[in-house]
Order: sequence, then C-alpha cells, then structure tokens
Amino acid sequence: MEAKTSEDHLKVQKMKKKVLRKQVRAQHTLMRHEGIKCVSHATQSLVIANAGLGNGMSRQQLLRILEEYGAMETLLMPPNKPYSFVKYRTTEEAKKAFNTLNGKEVTLEDCGQDIILYINFVEKVSLQNAVPTSLPPGLMVIEKIISPEEEKRLLESIDWKGDEDTQNAQKTLKHRRVKHFGYEFRYDNNNVDKDKPLPGGLPEICNPFLEKCLKQGYIKHKPDQLTVNQYEPGQGIPPHTDTHSAFEDEIISLSLGAEIVMDFKHPDGHTVAIMLPRCSLLVMTGESRYLWTHGITPRKYDVVQASELGQKVRTITADVGDLTLNRRETRTSFTFRKVRRSPCNCIYPSVCDSQKGQQRLVQPSFPQNEMEASKLEQEYVHKVYEEIATHFSSTRHSPWPQIVEFLRSLPTGSIVADIGCGNGKYLGINEDLYMVGCDRSKNLVDICGEKHFQAFVCDALSVPIRSGSCDACISIAVIHHFSTAERRLATIRELARLLRPGGTALIYVWAMEQEYKSQKSKYLKEKSGSKNKDKEMNTGTVQRPLNDQGPDNSSQDSAWSHQLLNDFKDESCGAKPVADFRLPVHTNRTSFHSQDLLVPWHLKGGTKKKEESADTVVVPSGSKELQGLSPVFHRYYHVFCEGELEAVCRSLDCVRVQKSYYDQGNWCVILEKL
Repeated sequence: MEAKTSEDHLKVQKMKKKVLRKQVRAQHTLMRHEGIKCVSHATQSLVIANAGLGNGMSRQQLLRILEEYGAMETLLMPPNKPYSFVKYRTTEEAKKAFNTLNGKEVTLEDCGQDIILYINFVEKVSLQNAVPTSLPPGLMVIEKIISPEEEKRLLESIDWKGDEDTQNAQKTLKHRRVKHFGYEFRYDNNNVDKDKPLPGGLPEICNPFLEKCLKQGYIKHKPDQLTVNQYEPGQGIPPHTDTHSAFEDEIISLSLGAEIVMDFKHPDGHTVAIMLPRCSLLVMTGESRYLWTHGITPRKYDVVQASELGQKVRTITADVGDLTLNRRETRTSFTFRKVRRSPCNCIYPSVCDSQKGQQRLVQPSFPQNEMEASKLEQEYVHKVYEEIATHFSSTRHSPWPQIVEFLRSLPTGSIVADIGCGNGKYLGINEDLYMVGCDRSKNLVDICGEKHFQAFVCDALSVPIRSGSCDACISIAVIHHFSTAERRLATIRELARLLRPGGTALIYVWAMEQEYKSQKSKYLKEKSGSKNKDKEMNTGTVQRPLNDQGPDNSSQDSAWSHQLLNDFKDESCGAKPVADFRLPVHTNRTSFHSQDLLVPWHLKGGTKKKEESADTVVVPSGSKELQGLSPVFHRYYHVFCEGELEAVCRSLDCVRVQKSYYDQGNWCVILEKL
C-alpha cells in the first residue's frame, strides 16, 4: 500500500514538473511574439497557452470553459496564435481559473481532440487591432446573386463521376477537384491553348446567369471559359494571379454550397481576407485582377468575425475581441473568364507575362565620394523602403528579446529616441518611457502614426532633436544601410549627440558572420533546401578591398577611416579579392562573401513570415527588375565583421562601449555617453 502511495506521489511530482516546464515555454513564446512579460503574482488577467484560434479552439469553446470560474471583462484571441488572453472581473476569479485549468486536459468538442492548457498571469490584457481594411481596387462581392433553387440546379449540373471519357472530365489536383469547359486551363504552363477549344462550350444552364451579369454590368463580354472547382474542408488553392496573357480583364466567380474566406495580397505585402458567402458573386477587374494575388488557404476552419458569422460580405480584420473559427463545408465555385486574343498591355508591367523582360537591374558601383554615396542610398535604400513599406511592416511584428530587455531596464520616465524606427515595433514596448521615433521612410512613419506612436521623418545623419536631451537611444538595423565608413561613423556620432551624459544607446547591425561559435544564425537555418552547400552569389563581382573604400580626403575622419578599414582586411571576414567595383547581389539564406552588397526583396504573394536578422529579408527580392511575376527590389547593406562596430564606436572620445555581444546574426553594442 505504501509503495502504491509513493508511486502515485512520484507521478504527481513528475506531472507538476512537466506543467511548470510548459508554463515557462509559454512565457518565452509570449515574450517573443508579443513582447509581453508574464508575472508571478496573481492578477485579473491570464494568458492561456494551447487555447487559441491558431490551434483550433473557437471563441465559443473557450468561453464555455472559462465562464465557469467567474464573469469575464475581456477575451482576446489573436489570429493564428496558439494562445488567448482573458481578463476576469476580480483577481479571485482569475486565481480560481488558474488553479483549476493550469495543466488540465480538455477536449475540443467539434473534433474530439484532447489538449492540455497552460496558464500564466499577466499584468493586463491589451493587444493592438489591425487597422480596418477596404476591398482591393476593382473588386466587388455581390450577395445573393442567385436563389437557393438556382444554386441547387447549378450544383446538380456538374457530374463529378459520370464523364471520365470526355475531354472536360474532372482533374484531381492536390488541393481540389476541377473541371474545365470551353477551354482547358493548363496548369503546367498556366495558360490555355487558344486553338483547341473543348467540345460543347459552356453548359447551357449557365446562360441565364451570364445574361444577368451582362445586364447588370458586372462583365462587358460573355465568357467563353469556365473552371469549376470543388473544395472539401481542408483544401484550397495556392495564391496566384490569373495569367494576364490568357484572359481578359473581368473574372467572375460564383460561390456555391458554403461560405469561405479568400485571401488577397498586394505585392507590397498588404493582405485582405474577404468573406465570400453562399450564392455570392466575386468580380475582379483592374488592379484586383492584374496585380493582387488571390487564394484559399488549405484549412478546416476560417478565422471570421464572431458577430457576423457567414452573414455578411466584409473584410476580416484582426479585431481580437471579436474573432472565432468557422468550420468549412464543401464549396463549389464557378469561375468564368474571357480568353484573350492579343497580348496584354495593362499598366502593371512588373507582373505581366506579356510585358516580361522590359525591366532590367543595372548593378551600381561602390561610391567613390560623398555625392555618390548619397545617391546610392537614395536609390537602393530610401526609395526601396518607400515601395515595400507595407510588406516590410507586415514582416516586422516580433520584438527581439534583448532589445525588449534593454528598454525595460530603463528608469521610469526616461526619454528615448528610436532612430530608424521602421514600423514602430519597439515604440510601445515600455509604456513607462517617453519614446519618439524617426525614420527616413514617410510610409513607415505613417504606419507608426496609424498605431498612435509619436514619429517623424528625418535622416539618421541629422536628427532634429536637441543635443543632450535623451536618456537613451536605440538604432536597430539602420547603420548597415550607410555606404561609407565616414557616414556610418557620423550616424553613431549623431546618436551620441542626442544623449545626456550617462545616457546609453543600443545599436544593432547585420553581421558578416552568420555562423558564429559553430552555431548557424536563424537566417541560415531557415534556408530552404538546407542540405545544399552555400551557393555562390549570382554575380561574378565581389568585394572591393576595404582599405580602398574611403571617399575623398575632405572628411576630418578620413585618416582614421583608412586605418580602421585596414584593421579589417579581406581575410578577417573571409571576403574574396576584388574583381571590379560593382556591388554583388547576395543569394538569400547563404553566407556572405562580401561586406558591401545588394540584398534582394521579392514582393511575392503567399510568402511566409519568418523571424531572422534584425533587418534581413523574409522573401528574396531585388530592384525593379522582373523575376517570374514578382516585382523585385534591391537594398544596399554593409555587413559588419567581428569587432568592427566596437572599433568604430571607440574612435569617438565622447562615448565608451559598455557592452558588446552577438545576437542571432547581428553585432550589437551598448554605448554610454561620457
């Protein structure tokens, strides 16, 4: 009997340790994703891991679990996250929920899946909602375009089993079942054979509907091609733009059998999720047809507005206080198009296959003087960030823990300037600080304004803030965009000018060494096809010798610059001898072979967000040349060798290096103003 009791006691202790480990892991995830710190004392607010929209729990399911322990003031469920936040009316009710639910196994009723909840206390429940979005230009959704009886007749007209021998028999694709009428769409070349129409044309049952669309002005020409897709729950269609050369402007799609959420994405990264109810018509013309990608993410549930579940056409915004899951059902779409008989001459040549190859990248040379440096940065830094601002912002959502730690360590009431603040990711980390941001990109500063942060447009070389007025400054992933040693030094001198004596500045720059102490950075680890060895850059040009990179001798720091650059010769960073003065184009997710280079950025639909170096690419890209159907931009970078950033900082008499470290592919220093 005693042995049995002892065994049970060991099991309980083992389970408690496991729950504690999971709690700690959940705390780290929350800090990484949201910059929110869990607390050890009881509060009214809880974060519940394993209970989010991202792992299949709906708002209704979570409400049923939580309301047993008291009245709730707030329930926030961030989209695609595996955790939720709840605020109870009293701390006692929150403690009761914590004590009962932490480590408890619950069953998701709809799918029978068992999950274990892990709970932590947080000081308050506060997540920022996305700014409300509008429909892409040229897109319309018309509700109840047909009656339920017409829907039934259209669905019954498609025989998915009885016509295997006909030319328009169904094709079983990875994501769905599909049939073509009029012309077959060839998925091998994303086009149609315009000289080989299918027998029979479009089904006659579609004629009344098409006549209605012509009469209402939804289309200008009667379609001659129809694709019928059937999606089971969990199936979808990859993000794409219908081939320009294959079809005319208007594309219309009828949703039958069930509602669904379709995702639209602009090349700059801006996304809009749109609810398509049953019996509704989607009309794509102009920009929404030619420029935006559209697709259906394969999943069994859609994240939708809880208050308008499948009842109304609207964009799905991240209102975390009103989101839930909607179980998908079998949906059939009738998509009608008009085959194009001449090349497309749309106003979007960067994504038009008919106009492919009309844009080319001219690789710039390394700057020889201050004027050339300024022009290089204007073309390959400033202009690029204006173009990609929205997409760039969408990839910059997770604060870096050590930067968060620096900001949280500052005394209450400190005045802090974020020089090169981007989308303001760090401006709201510590509400006890007075933070102001500035950035060279007006579009990024506008995004800060939408988030209600204080930010203004300026150059990091000349910040209109009074000298000695800041208790701290941060410069995250900015200085590596300046193209000469003198300009990088001047930027650090400007940071020092802003600080009061005793004030501190945190600086992050991208590191040449993406493999450090036998550990690869996330940037290299996330390379697709990681079994392959590092690729060479896709250009024959390599780095100019560092001791040759200084501009003319007019700079007061010129002699120092040459000396400093000599201290970091090619061999110290593993850079190759010079071939010419052209800046090489980097191959993404590979080691660096040059300190001065162009890093590509593709504005492509369906790219995934990934965490990486403080300011590296999430998807490959380049300048405004065409690659496939994606606009491409290039950004100038100077990646820093080990010790280089410290040496630049120590050349200034007014500061001392308080701390230096390596953080996931970045060299970092904390300076103190003397």
